[in-house]
Amino acid sequence: MLIYNLTHEELVQFLLDHGQKKYRADQIWQWLYKQKVQSFDEMNNLPNEIIDLLKENFTLQALELVLKHVSADGTMKALYSLSDGHLIESVLMKQHYGNSICVTTQVGCNIGCSFCASGLLKKKRDLNAGEIIAQIIETERLLKERISYVVVMGIGEPFDNYENLLKFLTTINSPKGLAIGARHITVSTSGIVPKIKEYAHMGLQVNLAISLHAPNNEIRSKLMRINNAYPIEEVIGAIKYYLSVTKRRVTIEYILIDGLNDSKETAIELTQLLKGLNVYVNLIPYNEVIESGYKRSKTETMEAFYDTLMKANIQVTLRKEQGHDINAACGQLRSQHLT
Repeated sequence: MLIYNLTHEELVQFLLDHGQKKYRADQIWQWLYKQKVQSFDEMNNLPNEIIDLLKENFTLQALELVLKHVSADGTMKALYSLSDGHLIESVLMKQHYGNSICVTTQVGCNIGCSFCASGLLKKKRDLNAGEIIAQIIETERLLKERISYVVVMGIGEPFDNYENLLKFLTTINSPKGLAIGARHITVSTSGIVPKIKEYAHMGLQVNLAISLHAPNNEIRSKLMRINNAYPIEEVIGAIKYYLSVTKRRVTIEYILIDGLNDSKETAIELTQLLKGLNVYVNLIPYNEVIESGYKRSKTETMEAFYDTLMKANIQVTLRKEQGHDINAACGQLRSQHLT
């Protein structure tokens, strides 16, 4: 079993069950999450009895680097092999405010968004919490720098792996764990309405992003099959519920695709949909996936869309593009490697 998959409480219980002292859990977590050791033998303040116990029951090896690509802007995409041979990927982005990583939560994805490389390969399994955590730790080793921001927006739908997601968030946010501030963590969902409402009561101050990508059901259903299960009215209702419970702003992710969802009329429709809500819109240039046939919006079209939202007093950003030269869109590297 991967030791990162244990919460601190679970590790305490494991040690107590094996006749060890509770405080040893703090020592072990110090080695795991502060020192980031690669071997139990490096835990030199533990007695041999505990080292042997850990070796008998756990492993530290979750991921093996298959390849990495580094963009001209410093963006790094890593393709990792899991212990069962499945492939996942993580993307490291260098920002002026610190290093940010986009992590994967599933092997493949069942949501099946038509624009997304992740959806080309069906879901094989969920990642456990330890495998998600290990993406941060292994990428820090590659980078040789601390990662202080996390986006759960890689391959898979996080809310389709809900229990492992919560376990992951608790560990990386814990002061004894990776100590990444809750407000430095964002979870993105394609719009699983019941889980959005459940997530509102989670208690952590972790940010929420909704992949909307359209202002109406006709366009959104073309892009996102999940809209047939949870149409846009229900998604907006879930956002309102989340806002009422948490009093925290929600990010609306909106990928701009040429000739589909990027017209001025569509922008006006979006402003009407979001009017009065405590949200901000993140407009995203489309990272083209050959199989989809979609093209990114023209620069002037994206800027006009942005201006329309600004004039309607919708908080909006047009994302600075990163990693386009290394196919940094979620799932592209894995998809190409398996082809």
